[in-house]
Amino acid sequence: MLYKIYLVEDEQTLNEILVHYLQAEGYEVTSFLDGKTAQAQIKDEPDLWVLDIFLPDISGHDLIKLIREHNKYIPVIFMSARNKEFDRVIGFKLGASDYISKSFDPQELIFRIKMVMEREHNRKSKKDGEYILVNGYEVYEAEHRIVYDTTEIELTYNEFELFMILVKNRNKLVSRKQILKEIWDEYYVGSNNVIDNTMQRLRRKMEHLQIETSYGAGYRLVAKQ
Repeated sequence: MLYKIYLVEDEQTLNEILVHYLQAEGYEVTSFLDGKTAQAQIKDEPDLWVLDIFLPDISGHDLIKLIREHNKYIPVIFMSARNKEFDRVIGFKLGASDYISKSFDPQELIFRIKMVMEREHNRKSKKDGEYILVNGYEVYEAEHRIVYDTTEIELTYNEFELFMILVKNRNKLVSRKQILKEIWDEYYVGSNNVIDNTMQRLRRKMEHLQIETSYGAGYRLVAKQ
């Protein structure tokens, strides 16, 4: 499938290298050298955004906020020259699908793009309108939508993915290793705190769930069948 990718990277040489590799892989790529130019195209509908966090005019964090105001579901991959856990956590809190630290091999970015787009394709391939009921929550997986007593619950991409792992394995222990592999892929090198932070936000937003913690092992969603 030909995916349309919007790439925002202010370092011109790296921008050109990434465009070359992505186009060679068969992707349709539109690149930007600054945040403001990309911001003018926020209302477009690419299949994926790849954002540098540290841009000269507007940060990648600000850009993803604008993207999410327009569309909550377009996948976003962050790139950053700083390999710091804080940057990863902020990125995932804002709804990023993945995060890659510079300097990286372009083939690693291509691998991560394939992983993210495979998850997105699987989501869209499911029938809209079908839902399952979990402790009073209507869960529409294909639409990334959850409703409780007519109120829609707003979750980020990764919060929803974590919730669905628990739902599909309800009343069973899900290991931290499995969660990392399914959401952030097995090559994720950051701290496991990213799971704790995402779980904390999920519990706060969905207070009617009963999620048990098995310390050092994983989590279990206690749910009525």
